[in-house]
Amino acid sequence: MPEIRRRSDAVRNRARIVAAAVSAFDEVGPQLRLDDLAERAGVGVATVYRLFGSRDGLVQAAFETVFGAEIEPLAQAAREAPDPATGLRDVLGATLERVAAHRGLFRAARETGAVGVDIAERYLRDLDDVLRAAQRAGAVRTDVALRDVAAVLVMVLAVVRDGDPDGADRRRYLSLLLDGLRPGAPALPPPAPGGWEPPVPPPRGECSPVG
Repeated sequence: MPEIRRRSDAVRNRARIVAAAVSAFDEVGPQLRLDDLAERAGVGVATVYRLFGSRDGLVQAAFETVFGAEIEPLAQAAREAPDPATGLRDVLGATLERVAAHRGLFRAARETGAVGVDIAERYLRDLDDVLRAAQRAGAVRTDVALRDVAAVLVMVLAVVRDGDPDGADRRRYLSLLLDGLRPGAPALPPPAPGGWEPPVPPPRGECSPVG
């Protein structure tokens, strides 16, 4: 029984610390100190180290929690949209909103290397399904690839800034770039050769975009 209780306490403490970390990184940014985080979570800093191993481990747990709870479901929902073109536009817009809302956490995740390819791939697999459905419906040019859609996210996030809290620039430039996905324009030049890793881009200002 004592062992079960310790495990239960550890699960609760972990969840409370991660929730506090998400909130704190959003407010303070990547310079957040673990001592301050532990105080917010109502635990000792030793508990943070015991559960996460290091500050980087905590950042990764917070990032994976946000990505899994707030961003991955967007692409999953877009696959079920009756109109795939609307689904594609909506998932990109909503993704930009969530990344911008957590720009402090995303910057910390980038700096610590917590922005892993594996978690991005789950999101991008669903996004690729949405893109292909929009292409089959004739709403997106056929020479557009998933890497191009990911690049749209990176480019729009480059204009994210604290002076635009309502996201007017995000909406403006997303609309501009989405126009380039529509059929009817001349063929695109070929992409650069070599491999490509899917980005999970943090925004500029709080975060510099993935190169």
